[in-house]
Amino acid sequence: MLSHERVWAAIDALAERYSLSASGLAKKAGLDSTAFNKSKRQSVDGRPRWPSTESLAKIIEATNSSLEEFLAFVEPGRAGSRAKAGGQAAGVPLLGFAQAGAGGFFDDSGFPAGQGWELIELPARTTDSSYALQVQGDSMLPLYRNGDVLIVEPGATVRKGDRVVVKTISGEVMAKVLERQGQGVIELLSLNPEHPNRRFPTTEVEWVARIVWASQ
Repeated sequence: MLSHERVWAAIDALAERYSLSASGLAKKAGLDSTAFNKSKRQSVDGRPRWPSTESLAKIIEATNSSLEEFLAFVEPGRAGSRAKAGGQAAGVPLLGFAQAGAGGFFDDSGFPAGQGWELIELPARTTDSSYALQVQGDSMLPLYRNGDVLIVEPGATVRKGDRVVVKTISGEVMAKVLERQGQGVIELLSLNPEHPNRRFPTTEVEWVARIVWASQ
């Protein structure tokens, strides 16, 4: 059953999953930055104030998520076979970026495959296809630091501005911001200003997967 507390908690959880504050999520959705403030969740007379369906639709669209994903935050029991009691995520496969460049760990679509994966528990809800990559080195500073863990969702829709992990046919694995994908080319912006932006023919890219959560 829906409750005022669970719906607002789901908004907070969706924001956290995409590395946003509640204000940041509102701005990303084109809403007033104060729309999800704690003070806006009750009226002046103390009655609970519910978010509008329009607001919910906008934050789902802005994060490229889905109604099912949002409902999984409202009702933790819907989160899928990996969800534990209380809404905590169970183990997801974990691999280092250096290992990820080697063969045998992914199928042709970028889903986990083969042996050698460790398991890690993280405070984020995941799907059955999610996996984790651990940052190694400083090439992703200042956004991601050595040792940070990124939850990656292969098969998720990617759009301009999304943070993504890309693997090339040559075995290079990198985290970048998607600038453009189309007409046989993919353009990527570097997270670290000291590292160059990248441009590849799509024939040289094995897969692209969206980053949906980071352990910062």
